[in-house]
Amino acid sequence: MADKFAIGVDYGTNSVRALVVNTATGDEIGTAVYDYPSGDAGILLDPRDPNVARQNPADYIDGFIDSVKKAVEQAKATAGFSPEAVVGIGVDTTGSTPIPVDADGVALACKDEFKGNPAAHAWLWKDHTSYAEAEEISRKARERGEPYLAKCGGVYSSEWYWSKITHCMRTAPEVAAAAASWVELADFVPAYVTGNPAPDKLARCICAAGHKALYHESWDGLPSAEFLEAVEPGLSRFRYTTKAVPSDHKAGDLTADIAAKVGLPAGVPVAVGAFDAHHGAVGAGAGDGTLVKIMGTSTCDCLPSPLENALPDIPGLCGIVPESILPGYYGLEAGQSAVGDIFNWFVKRLTPASYGEGGDAHVRLTEEAAKLRPGATGLVALDWNNGNRTILVDPLLTGLLIGQTLHTTAAEVYRALVEATAFGALTIIKRVEEYGVSVKEVVNCGGIAEKNAFVMQVYADVCNRPMKVSRSAQTCALGAAIFGAVVGGAHASAVDAQKAMTGVKEKVYTPIPENAAVYAELYEVYRTLHDAFGTKEWTGSLHHVMKDLIAIRERARKR
Repeated sequence: MADKFAIGVDYGTNSVRALVVNTATGDEIGTAVYDYPSGDAGILLDPRDPNVARQNPADYIDGFIDSVKKAVEQAKATAGFSPEAVVGIGVDTTGSTPIPVDADGVALACKDEFKGNPAAHAWLWKDHTSYAEAEEISRKARERGEPYLAKCGGVYSSEWYWSKITHCMRTAPEVAAAAASWVELADFVPAYVTGNPAPDKLARCICAAGHKALYHESWDGLPSAEFLEAVEPGLSRFRYTTKAVPSDHKAGDLTADIAAKVGLPAGVPVAVGAFDAHHGAVGAGAGDGTLVKIMGTSTCDCLPSPLENALPDIPGLCGIVPESILPGYYGLEAGQSAVGDIFNWFVKRLTPASYGEGGDAHVRLTEEAAKLRPGATGLVALDWNNGNRTILVDPLLTGLLIGQTLHTTAAEVYRALVEATAFGALTIIKRVEEYGVSVKEVVNCGGIAEKNAFVMQVYADVCNRPMKVSRSAQTCALGAAIFGAVVGGAHASAVDAQKAMTGVKEKVYTPIPENAAVYAELYEVYRTLHDAFGTKEWTGSLHHVMKDLIAIRERARKR
């Protein structure tokens, strides 16, 4: 039988990547990356407000054409490949990244009158300008006794759809007035390349709708018009009525115009989109009991659970949405707002210049930090430099480092920051299991999992469970390709496609018992600080924390 191929297109924070994959083996035969040219590494910033993070929608369109074209060209070097053998395309993106569009689906930022208006551009996932609106949405839902917060952890986020639209209405009314609708990036790209961009007709993905826009079948879709009007008069105008669907549905077929530009035949099926982390979880083999951690600038934790198993509402999770990760499964999502970003911040802002001499400061810090015993630094940090996504859902929390002395070194601080992110990861696992959802194994993917053995060992020791790493270095794009393979008919289901196209590396990071024992002590300190600074309900004293850290430090150094 002739080989069949699928293409996954992965829209990240700074670039878009296309990947050509053999649907029978998972072999990756062509890839290309397009770096967004606008702003600072693709992000439109405002020096007056660190919460602003926007993107140019034109970069998304150009990125699809450039990356897919180059990936297809590279794939031609593989025997058995031809453009005609591509059966489907899948797309994943950041989120919530909503874009204001006109009635034809044209992004307002692509129109001359709005090109210079930041509010008319895409509101990137990491834009936190709407933190006040998010708090208001949460408060009004509780006051009115609405059910909407139950499926998103009990608190609405400033990263999400309705918060951002409300903030735009209040701060840039000219943009809100010109917008016929707002479209998530995960829906915008498939709609554009299939010629179905009109907001009243395009396919809306359950991933974005359920996790970010309060969509759920139990209340007939989006929140009621009455509730949205109570948040902001006129907000209900952006309440779409189309049914949100999972990514095994087809968004449409590649148009002749786009096909010609990327070197493919017209009519290739394009799957309904989803968020990068969710498709990354699929590409890493997520399934019942298999938690996937997508580790990058931030992390997203994804865990499917069969629909036949009733699930309780879990406070602090980003969402429990039917079929948002895998069709036939609930999709549980959690995450941390900063992981790699914390390491980068420390290296760029606070590391002595000498660490960068003759090499990469990350590498040198990692090497030195790896030589330190757990607990020997006498430090504990909180991983909230960009707020807390799970389980506190509070963008106004900030980082903390405790235990430093006049002898504390850069490598010790670096290790403490790595450990803090691992403690945050453990907090998520504990919350999920507290509510009866089993985590049987953890598979990691992303740049950190691929490149940093020190970090992965710390995670294994802190969480006291093995850490596996996805076989593919491009799991988000691979997950997108899996859904391209499904809508293209190469596989009957995403689970079938996973069996053929995914796997894990031979190397597994197993916990070291003596390290795990020390981290169990340090986690209690972390959790005390977590609850003391992050919750209103906490009562107690912090007078013992520094002394506890000193005692742990001295025991570790004696070993």
